[in-house]
Amino acid sequence: MEQKQTPLLDAVKDFIATKPAYFRIPGHRLERGISPRWTDSVGMKLFAYDVTETPLTDDLHSPEGAIDEAQKLLAALYGADQSFFLVNGSTCGNEAMILSAALEGEKIFVARNAHKSAMMGLILSGAEPVYVMPEVLPAWGIQGELTAASVQKAFEANPDCKALFLVSPSYYGVCSDLAAIAEVCHAHGALLLVDEAHGGHLYFHDGLPTGALDAGADFCVQSMHKVTGALTQSSVLHCKDHGVGSAVFERIAQNLHLVQSTSPSYLLMTSLDCARYELALHGTEMVEKALALASYARERIQEIAGFRCMEGAQFDRTRLVISACELGLTGYMLEKLLYEKYAVNMELADDKNVLAIVTYANEQEDLDRLVAACADISHTCERRVPYNMRASTQRSSALQKNHEYPPFPQPPQQILTPRKAYFSNTGKVRWQEAAGQVSGQVIAPYPPGIPVIYPGEQISQEAWDYIECFRREGRHIHGAGKDGRLDFVKIVAL
Repeated sequence: MEQKQTPLLDAVKDFIATKPAYFRIPGHRLERGISPRWTDSVGMKLFAYDVTETPLTDDLHSPEGAIDEAQKLLAALYGADQSFFLVNGSTCGNEAMILSAALEGEKIFVARNAHKSAMMGLILSGAEPVYVMPEVLPAWGIQGELTAASVQKAFEANPDCKALFLVSPSYYGVCSDLAAIAEVCHAHGALLLVDEAHGGHLYFHDGLPTGALDAGADFCVQSMHKVTGALTQSSVLHCKDHGVGSAVFERIAQNLHLVQSTSPSYLLMTSLDCARYELALHGTEMVEKALALASYARERIQEIAGFRCMEGAQFDRTRLVISACELGLTGYMLEKLLYEKYAVNMELADDKNVLAIVTYANEQEDLDRLVAACADISHTCERRVPYNMRASTQRSSALQKNHEYPPFPQPPQQILTPRKAYFSNTGKVRWQEAAGQVSGQVIAPYPPGIPVIYPGEQISQEAWDYIECFRREGRHIHGAGKDGRLDFVKIVAL
């Protein structure tokens, strides 16, 4: 297909050019009804593109014109059999994949580092999750790849699982060997569903790990807004038939109707059309620039005393995972310093690391500011640490002993499926009394939004201790009360 087209952008432009007497939703009547408080800051022209379904602009839920053509161009670019625009983010795509792959009462493997949107899909579908643990990277305190061997072992214990849902790349850029995992899944007649929210760029450069579709995934979801230039909340879902569970493909469109808005944003969809256009024409150069900038920063940060950056073969090298633990700084401390003193904004922090996502839209100046900030922090910390504590292991131990987080816990015992727990009668207990109780809610430190406790799981002491570290330090937790405090937790009344 001719990738130089932007069919949806052109359709909206053509509609605006008719200068219509407009009686459709939205009520702002193209750009005329937007608050001047806003338009005085950003101008008016963009708002004219916020339209709805018309004979020219097509219908996302039954596409026959411009949207249909734009989705086919997207599928051709990524080598998918069919692709869908998503306007409710990758969350709705993950929900649709799980809804389509495993019906109520059927089993599905879920990697334990999955985003909480997987839990939402399980609640909607009623499927029974069987959790698979990724490898742990102890030096960095994060979860790593899911191995084909662990997937094979899981199938031997649960041969009736219908699919595997996993995340690759992870938020930190760690990728699994999807080709080997796909082979295992398909040998057992199961589907491979990949949350590839952070990996829409992997298909455009040989220096990056293989993308999910190229590796054999049956379905994958990508957040095109994360690294490839679409507007926030703009994502896509790709399907590729490998001869396993073909009936599932028929359910995808139906389930997307269930989880997507009936009033899709044309701003979001047009941004997807344009992001695809740029990737088709310039994708390799875009990724090459991001890789060069990230490599430049990584090499220089590695040379700074007390700092180190993650590296590895199965790793998205446009990500900078940075640790200053040897200076006695947790990731939270480092993030705060970078933001408050140097106006350097990182994507996330954990107890050991900060994460920078480098894209084609960054410039050399951005990376120079990050490197300079790290160098200044190192110099400042070195001057403040007493001479007799300057051995890195001594310093780290002395300054971090009150900030150590335990490793990510093993999955607690599942008493009820997430769906049954979610729709059960619940009560509340104080958090201090929650260990041993069956949770009626999700508890997930955010970012990255990975649930430590799913609804229906018995809160283990190990999980309680892990969450308590975040609660005690006032970290953001999904599942906390309106005041942001985890003082009480819902429990299922069995």
